[in-house]
Amino acid sequence: MRNIVCTFLFFVFAVFSHAQELNCVVTVNSDQVSQTNQQIFKTLERSLNDLVNKNKWTNRVYKENERVNAQMFITITEYESNRFKGTLQVQSSRPVYNAAYETSVFNYKDNKLSFEYIEFQPLIFNENVYESNLVSVIAYYVYIILGLDADTFSLEGGSEHFRTAQKIVTQAQGSNSSGWNHTTDNDRSRFDLVDNLMSNTYREYRVAMYNYHRKGLDILADNNSTGKQVIAGTMNLFQTMIKRRPNAFLISTFFDAKSEEIRNIFSDGPKVDVVKLKETLNNIAPLYSSTWNEIKY
Repeated sequence: MRNIVCTFLFFVFAVFSHAQELNCVVTVNSDQVSQTNQQIFKTLERSLNDLVNKNKWTNRVYKENERVNAQMFITITEYESNRFKGTLQVQSSRPVYNAAYETSVFNYKDNKLSFEYIEFQPLIFNENVYESNLVSVIAYYVYIILGLDADTFSLEGGSEHFRTAQKIVTQAQGSNSSGWNHTTDNDRSRFDLVDNLMSNTYREYRVAMYNYHRKGLDILADNNSTGKQVIAGTMNLFQTMIKRRPNAFLISTFFDAKSEEIRNIFSDGPKVDVVKLKETLNNIAPLYSSTWNEIKY
């Protein structure tokens, strides 16, 4: 009987210890606010780490080595009477096949973070109910991270996660909190990000995410020349997209995460047509022209 109980407990432990999807570090920085009692920020940080890493976000069981590595950096710029304002920097990465290296997948800054929080209040996510702006923002980016990660392993593999993120946006739009509605300026909203990800108008972005990672980066270790050719060819997808939407939001999102990596990939090894590559890169991502100039002929 004891053996049966031990086996059952081991099974339960194994399932739940591998159930979570993220390995995420959440950091709350309050240096910009004059608050002598820092305890509330530390409590908030612990609660957010628990929310992100201990919550079950999907129906899939992830093994430990499958968990998505991510970071969330919250910078508090205003704090008064349980009301917080600040920014949220979100980063995620994934391992490259046959390499001791992780590639940046998402590097994005949300400048419209605002929420109310009372110390020790439970942070609970319910997919069908808007609980609080803080929980909704964090949950939204969890699903963006999971969706983009899935897109790098299978073509449009993240659609289910993006649909959940869209659902969170719809629920939050009635809260009058900033960042959830469509904007026409350069400071894009959460609505714009997931709407573009799911739009056929920008489908090349998701094809590029798959080709770049799965067909390019993942084969570099075994076939460096072919991997580089695929990655260089992937840039042409953005060329196509930019002809349709000259200031496509997702292009900057891609190169915010990838610019330095692309420079490093083409800095040595088997040659590609660097002249053509640099011309394409300067056309689709001119803000990084200084980085592209470091790619040598």
